[in-house]
Amino acid sequence: MTDQRELAAALRAAVRGEVDLGVTARALTTMDASNYRRIPLGVVAPRDADDVAAALAVCRERGVPVVPRGGGTSIAGQATGTGIVLDFTRHMNRLLSLDPEAGTAVVQPGLVLDRLQEAAAPHGLRFGPDPSTHGRCTLGGMIGNNSCGSHSVAWGTTADNVRTLSVITARGERLRPGPGWAGAPAGLRALVEGEWARLRTGFPDLPRRISGYAVDALLPENRADVARSLCGSEGTLAVLTEAELTLVRAPRARALAVLAYADESGAAQAAAGLLPYGPLTVEGMAADLVPSAAGLPRGGAWLFVEAGGDTGAEARAAAEAIVRAADVVDALVVTDPARQRTLWRIREDASGPATRMPDGSEAWPGWEDCAVPPARLGDYLRDFRALLAEHGLRGTPYGHFGDGCIHVRIDFDLLTGPGVARFRRFSEELADLVVAHGGSLSGEHGDGQARAELLPRMYGAETVALFERVKGVWDPDGLLNPGMLVRPAPLDADLRFSALPREPVDVAFGYPADAGDFSAAVRRCVGVAKCRTTSVSGSAVMCPSFRATGEEEHSTRGRARLLHEMLAGELVTDGWRSTEVRDALDLCLSCKGCRSDCPVGVDMATYKAEFLHHHYAGRRRPAAHYAMGWLPVWLSWAARTRTAGVANALASVRPLARAAKRMGGIAGEREIPSLATEPFSRWWRRRRRSAEDDGPLVVLWPDTFTEHLSPSVGRAAVRVLEAAGMRVVLPPTLRPRSGGCVGDARSRSPLSLLTARRGRVCCGLTYISTGQLDRARAVLRRTLDLLEPVLATDAPLVVLEPSCAAALRTDAPELVHDDPRAAQLASRVVTFAETLERYAPDWTPPAVNRPVTGQTHCHQHALLGDGPDRRLREAAGLTGELAGGCCGLAGNFGFERGHEDVSRACAEEQLLPSVREAPQDAVVQADGFSCRTQLEQLGGVRGRHLAEILAEALEEE
Repeated sequence: MTDQRELAAALRAAVRGEVDLGVTARALTTMDASNYRRIPLGVVAPRDADDVAAALAVCRERGVPVVPRGGGTSIAGQATGTGIVLDFTRHMNRLLSLDPEAGTAVVQPGLVLDRLQEAAAPHGLRFGPDPSTHGRCTLGGMIGNNSCGSHSVAWGTTADNVRTLSVITARGERLRPGPGWAGAPAGLRALVEGEWARLRTGFPDLPRRISGYAVDALLPENRADVARSLCGSEGTLAVLTEAELTLVRAPRARALAVLAYADESGAAQAAAGLLPYGPLTVEGMAADLVPSAAGLPRGGAWLFVEAGGDTGAEARAAAEAIVRAADVVDALVVTDPARQRTLWRIREDASGPATRMPDGSEAWPGWEDCAVPPARLGDYLRDFRALLAEHGLRGTPYGHFGDGCIHVRIDFDLLTGPGVARFRRFSEELADLVVAHGGSLSGEHGDGQARAELLPRMYGAETVALFERVKGVWDPDGLLNPGMLVRPAPLDADLRFSALPREPVDVAFGYPADAGDFSAAVRRCVGVAKCRTTSVSGSAVMCPSFRATGEEEHSTRGRARLLHEMLAGELVTDGWRSTEVRDALDLCLSCKGCRSDCPVGVDMATYKAEFLHHHYAGRRRPAAHYAMGWLPVWLSWAARTRTAGVANALASVRPLARAAKRMGGIAGEREIPSLATEPFSRWWRRRRRSAEDDGPLVVLWPDTFTEHLSPSVGRAAVRVLEAAGMRVVLPPTLRPRSGGCVGDARSRSPLSLLTARRGRVCCGLTYISTGQLDRARAVLRRTLDLLEPVLATDAPLVVLEPSCAAALRTDAPELVHDDPRAAQLASRVVTFAETLERYAPDWTPPAVNRPVTGQTHCHQHALLGDGPDRRLREAAGLTGELAGGCCGLAGNFGFERGHEDVSRACAEEQLLPSVREAPQDAVVQADGFSCRTQLEQLGGVRGRHLAEILAEALEEE
């Protein structure tokens, strides 16, 4: 039994990098993107090769296993282990050199592939292999798994693009493997030279043979390439510290031919016939993995075939030649780079939709990347489908059809004994099927624990015994990644779900997409790690806290891992009271970006609210939860007592402001926003008599921010909506006790005034974001009571604040899931732009004719969509695009003490730079109150709601 305290002390004394044997670090590395889970002893983030050697020495002395880990996106379990995990992403993540003339680059193992591509691109170069996880996978992980990606038909696997490696063995020997037996450990050459015949005949000849050790790379005719033989060894032979890679010349122009077929078999049979045309990619996927077929040619399955050329015309000509050669139902050639990226995103995100069947049931990896000779792919897929049907299983294949490599997630039942037994039987029979078609059990992601047990079916017992002897030469003590590839753990052991509770957990939200099961919601995170990307493009949002901190703990995946371990109860043992989970969720901005940008739809904002609800049940909450969670109450009091001016005056006195912020848990760096001396609804009562009583009726939602902090937005919206011919009213503030009818939300009978109960509508957002779900539910029920007369009509509810619209549209029906009125209310919610598009389609907005800058609200991006907003801006002559990401203030988040640095970092990522770089006459649009406040306080810029921009233009007209 290893003494963790003594091990930690020894590692800290020997290693200059971080050593963490705490619960959080261990919980974050229990899983990768596979079905497996192992609890490590701790994590070491080495600073350099000397640190790696020192950590290995400490572990060797104590017999502690070592697992090298990059991005943690391996899908066969090889990035999990029970010893010390070496995390190369924190420090050993640099591009050491790039030689454009020689076409080479020297990298450290923790460098993310996209960072290398960005550095090589100005020289017209790139690294050939490009897995769909290119935004977060590391070069070390790619070498360990011999990763391939969509361009392997043109540029091969990672092994085809490696020149030399620098490694350290478990016994501390530093070697530099390369061709000509360079860097071979003692005994390897003698072992291999006695096996020439086996190496020449016992390995399938196909482009995607990744399974087992590449011992045949040591044949004389293969240049006795020790570096190549290490590729795909999954960290079981030596620890990589540096790699010299070959770069390829990227084509100056590309065209994408999207070829449509009736079904996947037709696409699979056609793929091999396209290879003589020299395509860069031949990728295939079927319709059930495509969220929307809009933009794709008609068909049931597609091949994405990319062609290159020195000019756009050459690339298009090459793509059109491929179309002519293909027997297709329909086809499309795309040359616009932005449209190509959109189409490629459909393919790259396929692993997410593949984890959920159309009926919502779960699907899992395990047989993610078998490969057969491309010419046999169609026959293999038919047999594969038949085997699935025989076992009563479902899965949708997709992937690298040109290389005969298929990805698929299958709806295995990995939660029950019979289900796991069927998983084993199917795995054994599928392995035999792959071998019968001349294939490899792994065609891209390695064997790990998922397939290593089955390698004798592919290679035979004697070749597998040779693999074990190779392992013995490199790692005699068996310290490196034990249980993987050779002497493997059983494929049905260490399953990640075995520790989760079998009965649903008692929760507040309804989780309709997960049948009300919080465990199933947490299981959504399969480790794809799109949340770990260090930059976002377009309007994408997820995950701003990770980009600000670079810490796994503050990624969507990291938080999901901690919630998983909380439910498992083995490592995180105090359940909802866990401080580890609380601290990880503390920097979640509740931006909702993961709900749309995560390929599997993880909704960390909801999980955070759920956790806080339970964590603080019956306990005192942080001061900010009372100060900002109950903001609607405090602001209503100020309005009713008409003390807004007094509050503003007191807030301008610095000592008083400091004391108030300290008491309220508000960051000292923040300025307290001024309250409106005339709330929006008071202005409405004062002027509503002059409103025209014709046109379609719309009910304008007086959210807390518009009502008390930014009434100019409400006034502007009324001006624009009425100009568009609508009759604008506000929701009722009285609920009749017996059958009264408010009708259009304005008329009241004398009797109702005497017997009704007073109240104000509220979406409950501030209570939800602080996890005060009982209070949020009560507020929403009161709102539903008040809105009954409105819901009895067909009038829409126009919500100006995107976060409030999102809360009403998604949080309300999920929190008050036992009240059908909540879903009815959600269906009525429309944004300002949606209102104009739906209810005044013939109205022409005023001509602003200026460039626009700013940011799409993160909740709007994630839950509401911004198509109507884009079209409205275009109609008004507002040119340009809004930035993505999150403003960083995010409601209460940026105001809370301790969040200032992260809040500012988020703003500096996209929002503030986009405003600084905009033309001088640009209009700054920010529809959210938080976004406008962040712009004002950090950028000194006044942002305006789209309604304000249009209202001002109306006045000018």
